[in-house]
Amino acid sequence: MRLLCVSDIHGRLDALAAVLATAERRSFNKLLVAGDIVFPGPHPLETWRRLAAAGAILVQGVSDKALATLDPKDLHASTDHERKMIERMQAVRAELGDVILGRLKRLPTHFRMPLEDGGELLLVHGSPVDPAEALSHDMSDDELDSLLADDPADVVVCGMSHSPFEREVMGCRIVNVGSVGEAPDQRAGGGSVAHATWIESTPSGVVVEQITVPLDAEPLRIAAFG
Repeated sequence: MRLLCVSDIHGRLDALAAVLATAERRSFNKLLVAGDIVFPGPHPLETWRRLAAAGAILVQGVSDKALATLDPKDLHASTDHERKMIERMQAVRAELGDVILGRLKRLPTHFRMPLEDGGELLLVHGSPVDPAEALSHDMSDDELDSLLADDPADVVVCGMSHSPFEREVMGCRIVNVGSVGEAPDQRAGGGSVAHATWIESTPSGVVVEQITVPLDAEPLRIAAFG
């Protein structure tokens, strides 16, 4: 079983389309999305529809929860940036409509699935202990372990930090899939990128392959772990 895992699309339909176009050349069985799906845009509704058409498995991210549960009229900006974000929240909520906002609100924070080697994969936005707190590449093993706690998953797939990494801590394989829509890194020589991760589940184990997809060129493989 081959899984395409992404996160933090943030309504960037162009970046999502580039990742899916790359992935479709290779084919996959399931698309897993670790939250922060549609906000702040610029194409929230089209992004949601594209994921729905792909049958994506979604978990709720921080921005998804805020978008679905907060009333922008109750928010008060103290900076120009905050004012613009509140205005954007109003626009995105209007574009999505009540039905999709309700679906965002009801998204689970954790999704578990069995792996072919008998293990278990957990999909979450931030960490097993707190979906709103990221597992990031610059944390120590002790810090990561505290956010794993006693969760039984063998593989944790997450996002939120926007920076991809793969590490094993106390027998748990952490796979942060980075960000589709707000990747902090760029191509050599300039140009933005999107992150994605292949996870292949086999009876003999799991293979993780993280890729960087340039948004104006062919994908570059950056890491593979057996």
